[in-house]
Amino acid sequence: MINIVLFGAPGSGKGTQSARIIDQFGLYHISTGEVLREHIARGTELGLTAEKYISKGHLIPDELIIDLIADVIDNDAREAKGVVFDGFPRTIPQAEALKKMLEERGSKVHSVVGLEVPEEELVERMINRGKETGRADDNIETIKNRLEVYRNQTHPLREFYINEGNYLPVNGSGTVEEIFDNIANGIEAATGETRRSRR
Repeated sequence: MINIVLFGAPGSGKGTQSARIIDQFGLYHISTGEVLREHIARGTELGLTAEKYISKGHLIPDELIIDLIADVIDNDAREAKGVVFDGFPRTIPQAEALKKMLEERGSKVHSVVGLEVPEEELVERMINRGKETGRADDNIETIKNRLEVYRNQTHPLREFYINEGNYLPVNGSGTVEEIFDNIANGIEAATGETRRSRR
């Protein structure tokens, strides 16, 4: 089972590129937000526990998120060739918990695709996206706040995964095709898997 983490600042193109990675490498998509909503909708034990935190406006503990992801890996993604983690981990404790959970299953994170885009370009992209989609959170003040949170909480993961030896820096500027080609080449080199269009 190959495990890919997609990493990058808001506006770096993670959504666009994760869809391509999933399609071309035949991987299962794990979005923590979607998993959470699904468990709450189904009224599972994990979902009910999560809802207690959400209803009080509290953050969901890392252990609970890991339990939710483990449930997907053990059940929904069991037959898959691997998974793409989208939006997780966001902090070093989450990365350490994910590493431990995968080790318990005889697996690991094979490649962390880091989409690297200059901050001015990120701001410009998100403002343009806001104009096109009407997303209320794509305004200059909210964008700057989101980038600040990313810098403080999530960016330290870059160093963590560099030290783990599985960080794949990818220039996130350019056409969608060029960026994906660089990502795919890196994944192929790290995992030995080939994308569908090359088979």
